[in-house]
Amino acid sequence: MRLLKSISQSISIICLLLFLASCVDSSKSEMTQVMLQGKTMGTTFSVKFYATEQQLLTEQFYNDIDELLETVNDQMSTYRHDSEISRFNSHATDEPFVVSTDTAYVVKKAIEIGVSTQGALDITVGPLVNLWGFGPSGKVVQVPTDEELVLAKDFIGLDKILVKGRSLIKTQDQLYIDLSAIAKGFAVDKIAEYLDDKSISRYLVEVGGEMRATGKKLDGSNWRVAIEKPASHDRGIQQIISLIDKGIATSGDYRNYFEQDGTRFSHTIDPVTAKPITHKLASVTVIHDSAMMADGFATAINVLGTEKGLAFAEKNNLAIYLVIKSPQGFEVKYSKAFSPYLN
Repeated sequence: MRLLKSISQSISIICLLLFLASCVDSSKSEMTQVMLQGKTMGTTFSVKFYATEQQLLTEQFYNDIDELLETVNDQMSTYRHDSEISRFNSHATDEPFVVSTDTAYVVKKAIEIGVSTQGALDITVGPLVNLWGFGPSGKVVQVPTDEELVLAKDFIGLDKILVKGRSLIKTQDQLYIDLSAIAKGFAVDKIAEYLDDKSISRYLVEVGGEMRATGKKLDGSNWRVAIEKPASHDRGIQQIISLIDKGIATSGDYRNYFEQDGTRFSHTIDPVTAKPITHKLASVTVIHDSAMMADGFATAINVLGTEKGLAFAEKNNLAIYLVIKSPQGFEVKYSKAFSPYLN
């Protein structure tokens, strides 16, 4: 999965109310489709849902979602110097550092995904991300030396971070956490949780391409989402997916990369080699109950590559869809659990 650049931006919300005139029963005829759009986490978001006019009059959907996304940024953005994660990264001691329940939860789940994929997802890989120019410090002038990579590797590893309740504990003073591979998916889940709490049962939430759909559209059809063709200069559609009550996330190297001396360097870093991935897997799409988990697994499988990624998915009954570069263009492979979404 593309690594998330969590830059703070003020959220501009556009509300579009579309009154549906051709509904069958009276309960449906009272429903209104709402679309909220804006910017957050260095990317965009959109929320589509159906609500009654009474809900729209009594609920503060727009302000609430704005505040919710700002809170996630305040907790997990490495682009905010005063965020919880940034303050933890500056916390050069093994004394427990208390964070919010949400931050502790995301770190814990990221570690679980990392362990299950034998370190393919490693939230401590931040020093390498920064060294390669994909972090808050910005682009690099030249490719890091082998000596620099070896030194940075001394500071990474899931064994160097512990979660106890709401406390994060370092076993390496220079440990640096980066949640960009999982935070967008978490933000999607938080918005979905908010809509559930407001008794909104039909919605499609999207943050930077990561999505979650619940219920069906008012006409009884499922939400349909597109897997993008993994080409740098082509916004074409690779596959249309019918989605209901699931989260979906895609990771790829086709948007965020740089080239030097004819070599292309992806933003996805392999913690084992300390270098950007070089295999032919162009994009990974994962469907899961949780958009956060789909987000994390998509990055992990992107690191693993085609063969290891498929083997992991089949063993764990994980729905994944892979697009692989080939001399003829793109080749597609997918796990058995993904097959139902192609019908």
